[in-house]
Amino acid sequence: MTKQQTVTKPLPADEQQLSTEAVFETLSSRRRRFTLYYLSQVGESVTIRELSTQIAAWENGVELHAVTPKQRKRVYTALHQTHLPTMDRLDVIVYAKDRKTISITDHIQEFDLYLDIVPPDDLPWSQFYLLLSAVISVLIVIAVQGVTPFSSVGGFGYALLASGVFVVTSSLHYLRDRRTLIGAATTPPEVEPPQELTE
Repeated sequence: MTKQQTVTKPLPADEQQLSTEAVFETLSSRRRRFTLYYLSQVGESVTIRELSTQIAAWENGVELHAVTPKQRKRVYTALHQTHLPTMDRLDVIVYAKDRKTISITDHIQEFDLYLDIVPPDDLPWSQFYLLLSAVISVLIVIAVQGVTPFSSVGGFGYALLASGVFVVTSSLHYLRDRRTLIGAATTPPEVEPPQELTE
């Protein structure tokens, strides 16, 4: 099947950004998050059948070819009756019911700001930078007090150390964020690997 090119909704001048309510209403449902992820990954218009098959595969932890008609139908019905009309109303997607096709709008980029996924055993980056700044500040205070061996490093040395540490951590932060952008990886971060790959 040949996919159509992405069709984007023209955005009026006073609707250049989604409201916070629209963003959170969209992200509150896992199936809506999966829809955004898949559309971003494909980058063009898709049919509701294609979308429902992929979401069913993610939800059940199986490959596309292993999705059963019952699994696909359950997702298809929910998408058609609830999720896609909601996302179309919020101007997140364009849902052409007559052709049963879905495409993203330019609003998709706004969702990346809300998807800073932090694993349960990790610190958020904001807390990490706060902790890092505190550690460097303590080292400088100790050095100023003349405590050996910290006092043997001059002010320029500490400035160079702080600069180097923040360059390295900022680079890691940037690379990590690139991997969590919508559609950047093969599957959404919250999806378990297919069962046949873990057995």
